[in-house]
Amino acid sequence: MICPGLENGHRLSRGDRYCPPAISPPCVCSATRSCRCHDTPDARKAPKKIVTITDKSFTELGVPEPIVRALAARGIASPFPIQIETLPDTLSGRDVLGRGKTGSGKTLAFSIPLVSRLQGNRRVASRPSGLVLAPTRELASQITAALQPLADAYGLKISTIFGGVPQSRQVSALKAGVDIVVACPGRLEDLMRQRLISLDAVEVTVIDEADHMADLGFLPGVTRILAATPSGGQRMLFSATLDNGVDKLVNRFLQNQVSHSVDEANSPVAAMTHHVFHVSGVEAKRKLVQQLASGTGRRILFMRTKHQARKLAKQLTDSGVPSVDLHGNLSQPARDRNLAAFSSGEARVLVATDIAARGVHVDDVELVVHVDPPMEHKAYLHRSGRTARAGSAGDVVTVVLPEQRRDTNALLRKAGITVTPQEVVADSAPVQALVGELAPYRAPAPVKAATAPQQQNRRAPANGQRRRTGGSGGGAPRNGGPRGGGANRSGRSGGRPRTDNRV
Repeated sequence: MICPGLENGHRLSRGDRYCPPAISPPCVCSATRSCRCHDTPDARKAPKKIVTITDKSFTELGVPEPIVRALAARGIASPFPIQIETLPDTLSGRDVLGRGKTGSGKTLAFSIPLVSRLQGNRRVASRPSGLVLAPTRELASQITAALQPLADAYGLKISTIFGGVPQSRQVSALKAGVDIVVACPGRLEDLMRQRLISLDAVEVTVIDEADHMADLGFLPGVTRILAATPSGGQRMLFSATLDNGVDKLVNRFLQNQVSHSVDEANSPVAAMTHHVFHVSGVEAKRKLVQQLASGTGRRILFMRTKHQARKLAKQLTDSGVPSVDLHGNLSQPARDRNLAAFSSGEARVLVATDIAARGVHVDDVELVVHVDPPMEHKAYLHRSGRTARAGSAGDVVTVVLPEQRRDTNALLRKAGITVTPQEVVADSAPVQALVGELAPYRAPAPVKAATAPQQQNRRAPANGQRRRTGGSGGGAPRNGGPRGGGANRSGRSGGRPRTDNRV
């Protein structure tokens, strides 16, 4: 990779951390005390220079022309503040700690230097040279989607690795040779233990949403994975907070890092408006949620449990509001189908548990509704961050029953949200203003004819006899269930097998 502004053709070696000071680009970091951008004796003696960063272009930041063209083809012409601040350092090979709000553009902030650094590398089977770690399958898939056009500019191959699906296809891709792996920690460690992948050739490592990794208990695995990468490689870590052990990860694995943080004043996220709607009881809540879901734009409704998410999505769809659910009990193909339906507009409403709060990045979500208020303030902020992304405005509604008011008030105080609660019903003016134009009724899709025989096949045979046919609904109980009644371990007749919820 050629350093930005370099005229003598100097190339960074793998262990280089930053460009020679005489030819480095101006420091555009947040000028915090911890920043040591291009810290040399001459630099420390020189008077501080104020740099205006608001009008920088990708080319001025040193982004290679093939990547600039790939971005332009996607309609991305100007960088966001977190990209403006981090790219001079990341493109020059330095370790970077980035702290940006959700929707601040951090995926491109690490994707651009990752692809730029790896261009021209020789591809070796099962030995990637770039690694991105993500906490959830959805986020890993969406990082891959953002990376792919940039990687295509240099002919780089990407493989996405996560659990919940057979590993055979992922292993085949690794054996064929990939340049960049985007992975969730659990499945990646599985493949490492089986010696199906080696990280000894990794030159650039990215840890995205490290704080969410900590929340999910993944930091021990992340630590083992980072320890398997070369110590001289470049590392970029992005996290909203540094608690729950993230700071230890930074101290151990990032060397002479530069810290960048995008604050409220510089954030590209437009105004996010918060509303708290008090309702008198469960029936008033049901009517209010139905009304809030009835607008024409995309909206995400958050529930606390998988059962309630599935139930509400079905109720809304049956009432003419096309909806899909997203939660841990869905198989990966089902998750992909539901997200695709929501992204394409086939479904206007996504009903989700907290699995979607940090892993789903869909543009133009105009409304987030906390149908069930979350348990703690971080979850509130993560859920709410699904709207007002990438320069768009958005609204956030929290629906509160009488017995939830005290806990919700405390949660909002911790989240730093100041809002005046409103007593509402479904047809109140504040509700109608948020709903806007009502979407036309859409009849639910008819149930396929094949469903009825399948339901019959799942019934327990007469006289306690177990079926021995190979039909989808018959056969012996799974997992060595008891004989005689066709019941599984949970005691249900013909129930679904348990789903592996691991990321």
